[in-house]
Amino acid sequence: PPPTPHDSRLTTRREAAHYLSPMPLLPVVTPAEAAAWDTLATAGGRPLRMLMESAGRAVARSVVERFGSAAGQGILVAVGPGNNGGDGWVAARALHLGGWGVWVAECGTPAEGVAAEARTMALADGVRAVDASGPWPGVGLVIDALLGTGARGAPREPMARLIARLAESHLPVIAVDGPTGLDLATGVDHGVLPAVLTVTFGGVRRGHLLARDDCGELLVAEIGLPAPPPEWPRLVTQSWAADHLPPLAVAAHKGTRGRVVIVGGGDGMTGAARLAARAAFAAGAGLVHLVAPDESMATLRTAEPDMQTLAHPFAAPLSLQLLDLLNRADAVVIGPGLGRAAGRAEFVLAVMAASGALVIDADALVALDGAVSELKALASKRPTVLTPHVGEFRTLFPSLATGLEVDPWSAAAQASAAAGATVLLKGVPTVVASPDGAMLTVAAGNPGLATGGSGDVLSGLIGALLARKLPADVAAAVGAQALGEAADHAARRIGARMLRPMDVVAAAGDVWRAWASPTVAGAVSTGILHQLPAPRTV
Repeated sequence: PPPTPHDSRLTTRREAAHYLSPMPLLPVVTPAEAAAWDTLATAGGRPLRMLMESAGRAVARSVVERFGSAAGQGILVAVGPGNNGGDGWVAARALHLGGWGVWVAECGTPAEGVAAEARTMALADGVRAVDASGPWPGVGLVIDALLGTGARGAPREPMARLIARLAESHLPVIAVDGPTGLDLATGVDHGVLPAVLTVTFGGVRRGHLLARDDCGELLVAEIGLPAPPPEWPRLVTQSWAADHLPPLAVAAHKGTRGRVVIVGGGDGMTGAARLAARAAFAAGAGLVHLVAPDESMATLRTAEPDMQTLAHPFAAPLSLQLLDLLNRADAVVIGPGLGRAAGRAEFVLAVMAASGALVIDADALVALDGAVSELKALASKRPTVLTPHVGEFRTLFPSLATGLEVDPWSAAAQASAAAGATVLLKGVPTVVASPDGAMLTVAAGNPGLATGGSGDVLSGLIGALLARKLPADVAAAVGAQALGEAADHAARRIGARMLRPMDVVAAAGDVWRAWASPTVAGAVSTGILHQLPAPRTV
């Protein structure tokens, strides 16, 4: 008979995937899109009361599974007058019927609708209510169901006073949909009540990813929503990235594994090119070449014997040797340690014109300031990935940088259209936008990546994946996911505070081994679609 997904005969994750239904990527939504999703559900015969019942029970189950000891000391559920409060009433009722000590502190009573029905049912089944201003019984944790996805601005009185009192209790807080006081559209803090666990529904809210410090661990529960519109951004998962990692054939040789050319590493900046080159090898490239000026060659040839080298000034016109090398390359990475001297724009554009697939990073992005139209003309003819951080984005796309920190999705999408290239906008989260409108979001990683050189490692990873003929946006997203997971593996060993880029490169093998496992990452228990751990910060 055919093997089951976890049969011992399935030695790789790729083999197991043939016997598993692929889990679609979760959407990353705005509050307006979340509301539209609810409307789609009700229009399709999925009543809001059913969704609320599923949501509240998912919260109750998550509390018991993760905080059973604290829950045994009693649970205070703080509810508001809206549907988020209705979810809280359902959770309180489910916990009460399960034998847990539960009290509800109500800040506003729903006048009608499904939230009012949930409140009535909970009180009828014996859930106890307490005055929001106290006194309260002794409890071990708090469920925050005060304000949901659509809340805007700072909470008003008397809710603000209740939030302050909850914060002063120093009890673990489990947020329903999102922490109260956090704008789930922009990630802006309006006096947020930080959570150790956030349980949300169907997909991820943008604010969850923009304000990771406030949300703690994030669980996405399945509550019966229909399939989301395909144009919404999606959250990259380990499972998805693993399925897109090109396998190594038994008969592979250095030519079939991809030739990557790194152009960079000027005098005093050889480390940037070296990191990119090492990362390309770590991602499976068969041949890696370094192109740098004469003054860098002695250092590069001594420090990196695995790489082949070509001496060339960072200036046009390109020599015949460089033109030949670029023509033979499967992917070219230009920018790490390129420097910002005069003439760099002409050199970068000349390299682009002579290359196939490209990653444009760091100083090469800055060099193209004012040359976006020339960039677009070349990028439209070859797979091209731009990898700006916020500062580089502002330099290259100054007119698109308004609101960049609160809406990187729109910024990346507009930049991709303007440049005719895939744009990977680095940050928390990282957003990948392609000219066809598709958007992917990467949330893996930790603050240990906030060091010079991490971007060079990323460009090398993407270059190796582009060399294996992955589509530009897929190569960018898989590379960013691998970078984040490698940083998480390394941080578990040595901590995020002392993490260096070479530690991340060294941990790439942990990522590939994890991705080769037949165990599907993502769902962690029945009804949970995805788990995003709290970022490792120490």
